[in-house]
Amino acid sequence: MFTGIIEEIGVVQSVKKGEISSVLTIQAKKVLEGTKIGDSIAANGVCLTVTGLGKETYEMDVMAETLRRSNLGSLKPGGRVNLERAVKLGGRLGGHIVSGHIDGTGIIKKFRKEDNAVWLTVSAEDSLLHYIVEKGSIAIDGVSLTVAEITERDFSVSIIPHTGEETVLLKKKAGDTVNLECDIIGKYVEKLLYHNQPQEKKSSISMDFLRQCGF
Repeated sequence: MFTGIIEEIGVVQSVKKGEISSVLTIQAKKVLEGTKIGDSIAANGVCLTVTGLGKETYEMDVMAETLRRSNLGSLKPGGRVNLERAVKLGGRLGGHIVSGHIDGTGIIKKFRKEDNAVWLTVSAEDSLLHYIVEKGSIAIDGVSLTVAEITERDFSVSIIPHTGEETVLLKKKAGDTVNLECDIIGKYVEKLLYHNQPQEKKSSISMDFLRQCGF
Protein backbone atom coordinates (compact mmCIF):
# COMPACT_ATOMS: atom_id res chain seq x y z
CA MET A 1 0.00 0.00 0.00
CA PHE A 2 1.26 3.48 -0.91
CA THR A 3 0.28 7.12 -0.33
CA GLY A 4 1.15 8.75 -3.66
CA ILE A 5 3.84 10.94 -2.08
CA ILE A 6 6.92 10.39 -4.27
CA GLU A 7 10.17 9.86 -2.37
CA GLU A 8 12.67 9.98 -5.20
CA ILE A 9 13.11 10.14 -8.96
CA GLY A 10 14.94 7.03 -10.16
CA VAL A 11 16.83 6.52 -13.41
CA VAL A 12 16.34 3.46 -15.60
CA GLN A 13 19.72 1.77 -15.94
CA SER A 14 18.70 -1.15 -18.14
CA VAL A 15 15.68 -2.91 -19.62
CA LYS A 16 15.98 -6.63 -20.33
CA LYS A 17 13.08 -7.63 -22.51
CA GLY A 18 11.86 -11.19 -22.53
CA GLU A 19 9.29 -12.75 -24.81
CA ILE A 20 6.34 -11.05 -23.09
CA SER A 21 7.87 -9.69 -19.88
CA SER A 22 10.90 -7.66 -18.87
CA VAL A 23 13.36 -6.94 -16.05
CA LEU A 24 14.00 -3.33 -15.07
CA THR A 25 17.13 -2.14 -13.30
CA ILE A 26 16.65 1.20 -11.57
CA GLN A 27 19.32 3.46 -10.16
CA ALA A 28 18.19 5.02 -6.88
CA LYS A 29 19.38 5.94 -3.42
CA LYS A 30 16.74 6.97 -0.90
CA VAL A 31 14.26 4.15 -1.62
CA LEU A 32 17.02 1.59 -1.13
CA GLU A 33 17.57 2.59 2.51
CA GLY A 34 16.59 -0.46 4.55
CA THR A 35 15.15 -2.21 1.49
CA LYS A 36 15.39 -5.99 1.19
CA ILE A 37 14.71 -8.42 -1.64
CA GLY A 38 10.97 -9.09 -1.62
CA ASP A 39 10.02 -5.55 -0.57
CA SER A 40 7.65 -3.45 -2.67
CA ILE A 41 8.56 -0.23 -4.46
CA ALA A 42 6.13 1.61 -6.74
CA ALA A 43 7.61 2.76 -10.05
CA ASN A 44 5.41 5.34 -11.79
CA GLY A 45 2.64 4.14 -9.51
CA VAL A 46 3.04 0.44 -10.31
CA CYS A 47 3.67 -1.80 -7.30
CA LEU A 48 6.66 -4.02 -8.10
CA THR A 49 8.70 -6.47 -6.04
CA VAL A 50 12.44 -5.97 -5.54
CA THR A 51 14.12 -9.07 -6.98
CA GLY A 52 17.75 -7.96 -6.93
CA LEU A 53 19.84 -5.39 -5.08
CA GLY A 54 23.07 -3.61 -5.96
CA LYS A 55 24.95 -0.78 -4.27
CA GLU A 56 22.78 1.93 -5.80
CA THR A 57 20.52 -0.14 -8.05
CA TYR A 58 17.72 -2.65 -7.78
CA GLU A 59 15.91 -5.01 -10.14
CA MET A 60 12.20 -5.67 -10.67
CA ASP A 61 10.45 -8.30 -12.75
CA VAL A 62 7.62 -6.82 -14.83
CA MET A 63 4.91 -9.28 -15.90
CA ALA A 64 3.15 -9.19 -19.26
CA GLU A 65 -0.12 -8.05 -17.64
CA THR A 66 1.69 -5.11 -16.02
CA LEU A 67 3.20 -4.10 -19.36
CA ARG A 68 -0.25 -4.21 -20.97
CA ARG A 69 -1.85 -2.09 -18.25
CA SER A 70 0.84 0.54 -17.72
CA ASN A 71 3.44 2.73 -19.40
CA LEU A 72 6.38 0.72 -18.07
CA GLY A 73 6.81 -1.02 -21.42
CA SER A 74 7.89 2.29 -22.98
CA LEU A 75 10.73 2.88 -20.50
CA LYS A 76 14.25 3.05 -21.91
CA PRO A 77 17.72 3.37 -20.33
CA GLY A 78 18.15 6.90 -19.06
CA GLY A 79 14.42 7.39 -18.50
CA ARG A 80 13.25 8.75 -15.17
CA VAL A 81 10.55 7.25 -12.95
CA ASN A 82 8.69 8.26 -9.80
CA LEU A 83 9.59 5.98 -6.87
CA GLU A 84 7.84 5.31 -3.56
CA ARG A 85 8.37 2.59 -0.99
CA ALA A 86 5.38 0.84 0.56
CA VAL A 87 4.01 2.83 3.49
CA LYS A 88 4.88 1.79 7.04
CA LEU A 89 2.11 1.24 9.57
CA GLY A 90 2.12 4.21 11.90
CA GLY A 91 3.49 6.56 9.25
CA ARG A 92 1.74 9.66 7.93
CA LEU A 93 -0.78 9.22 5.12
CA GLY A 94 0.17 12.39 3.27
CA GLY A 95 -1.67 11.63 0.03
CA HIS A 96 -4.44 9.03 -0.28
CA ILE A 97 -4.72 5.25 -0.24
CA VAL A 98 -2.91 3.99 -3.35
CA SER A 99 -2.70 0.25 -4.04
CA GLY A 100 -0.13 0.39 -6.83
CA HIS A 101 -2.47 -1.61 -9.07
CA ILE A 102 -2.97 0.48 -12.18
CA ASP A 103 -6.49 0.76 -13.65
CA GLY A 104 -5.23 1.88 -17.05
CA THR A 105 -3.45 4.70 -18.82
CA GLY A 106 -4.30 8.19 -19.99
CA ILE A 107 -2.79 10.60 -22.53
CA ILE A 108 -1.50 14.04 -21.58
CA LYS A 109 -3.44 16.61 -23.60
CA LYS A 110 -1.92 19.86 -22.43
CA PHE A 111 -0.19 21.88 -19.72
CA ARG A 112 -1.38 25.33 -18.66
CA LYS A 113 0.51 27.70 -16.34
CA GLU A 114 -1.51 29.55 -13.70
CA ASP A 115 0.64 31.74 -11.47
CA ASN A 116 2.84 29.33 -9.48
CA ALA A 117 0.85 26.22 -10.41
CA VAL A 118 0.62 24.17 -13.60
CA TRP A 119 -2.65 22.64 -14.77
CA LEU A 120 -2.29 19.19 -16.34
CA THR A 121 -5.12 17.82 -18.49
CA VAL A 122 -5.30 14.09 -19.20
CA SER A 123 -7.69 12.26 -21.52
CA ALA A 124 -8.90 8.81 -20.48
CA GLU A 125 -11.41 6.14 -21.45
CA ASP A 126 -14.97 6.28 -20.17
CA SER A 127 -14.33 3.21 -18.02
CA LEU A 128 -11.75 5.24 -16.04
CA LEU A 129 -13.50 8.62 -16.07
CA HIS A 130 -16.49 6.83 -14.50
CA TYR A 131 -14.54 6.60 -11.23
CA ILE A 132 -13.02 10.10 -11.27
CA VAL A 133 -14.88 12.84 -9.41
CA GLU A 134 -14.19 16.54 -8.97
CA LYS A 135 -12.24 17.21 -5.76
CA GLY A 136 -11.61 13.47 -5.46
CA SER A 137 -8.20 11.79 -5.54
CA ILE A 138 -6.33 10.32 -8.51
CA ALA A 139 -2.83 8.84 -8.79
CA ILE A 140 -1.02 9.88 -11.98
CA ASP A 141 2.24 7.96 -12.47
CA GLY A 142 2.01 7.24 -8.75
CA VAL A 143 1.56 10.89 -7.70
CA SER A 144 -1.41 11.60 -5.42
CA LEU A 145 -3.33 14.56 -6.85
CA THR A 146 -6.71 16.24 -6.42
CA VAL A 147 -9.04 16.36 -9.42
CA ALA A 148 -9.75 20.02 -10.14
CA GLU A 149 -11.94 19.62 -13.22
CA ILE A 150 -13.59 16.81 -15.15
CA THR A 151 -15.39 16.63 -18.50
CA GLU A 152 -16.83 13.78 -20.56
CA ARG A 153 -13.45 13.31 -22.27
CA ASP A 154 -10.74 14.29 -19.79
CA PHE A 155 -9.85 15.58 -16.34
CA SER A 156 -7.44 18.18 -14.98
CA VAL A 157 -5.26 18.53 -11.89
CA SER A 158 -3.27 21.47 -10.58
CA ILE A 159 0.38 20.79 -9.75
CA ILE A 160 2.14 22.91 -7.14
CA PRO A 161 5.86 23.77 -7.55
CA HIS A 162 7.02 21.23 -4.94
CA THR A 163 5.24 18.37 -6.73
CA GLY A 164 6.61 19.54 -10.05
CA GLU A 165 10.16 19.53 -8.71
CA GLU A 166 9.94 16.19 -6.88
CA THR A 167 8.28 14.12 -9.64
CA VAL A 168 8.64 13.54 -13.37
CA LEU A 169 5.19 14.86 -14.30
CA LEU A 170 6.28 18.27 -15.54
CA LYS A 171 9.16 16.71 -17.48
CA LYS A 172 6.63 15.00 -19.73
CA LYS A 173 5.00 16.48 -22.81
CA ALA A 174 1.62 16.47 -24.54
CA GLY A 175 0.99 13.06 -26.08
CA ASP A 176 2.87 11.10 -23.41
CA THR A 177 1.17 8.18 -21.68
CA VAL A 178 0.66 8.21 -17.91
CA ASN A 179 -0.46 5.50 -15.49
CA LEU A 180 -3.78 6.09 -13.74
CA GLU A 181 -5.11 4.58 -10.55
CA CYS A 182 -8.57 5.72 -9.51
CA ASP A 183 -9.61 6.02 -5.87
CA ILE A 184 -10.01 2.44 -4.63
CA ILE A 185 -12.85 3.41 -2.26
CA GLY A 186 -15.17 4.31 -5.13
CA LYS A 187 -14.55 0.96 -6.84
CA TYR A 188 -15.35 -1.01 -3.70
CA VAL A 189 -18.51 1.00 -3.04
CA GLU A 190 -19.76 0.36 -6.58
CA LYS A 191 -18.99 -3.34 -6.30
CA LEU A 192 -20.87 -3.67 -3.04
CA LEU A 193 -23.87 -1.61 -4.18
CA TYR A 194 -24.44 -2.93 -7.68
CA HIS A 195 -22.69 -6.26 -8.13
CA ASN A 196 -23.28 -7.99 -4.82
CA GLN A 197 -26.99 -7.42 -4.38
CA PRO A 198 -28.27 -10.12 -2.01
CA GLN A 199 -30.52 -12.67 -3.63
CA GLU A 200 -34.09 -12.80 -2.35
CA LYS A 201 -34.22 -15.46 0.31
CA LYS A 202 -36.81 -18.15 -0.09
CA SER A 203 -38.88 -18.98 2.94
CA SER A 204 -38.21 -22.37 4.52
CA ILE A 205 -41.88 -22.63 5.49
CA SER A 206 -43.86 -24.84 3.10
CA MET A 207 -47.22 -26.62 3.18
CA ASP A 208 -45.43 -29.88 4.01
CA PHE A 209 -43.59 -28.19 6.86
CA LEU A 210 -46.85 -26.81 8.25
CA ARG A 211 -48.57 -30.22 8.03
CA GLN A 212 -45.63 -31.90 9.82
CA CYS A 213 -46.01 -29.35 12.60
CA GLY A 214 -49.74 -30.15 13.04
CA PHE A 215 -51.21 -27.22 11.14
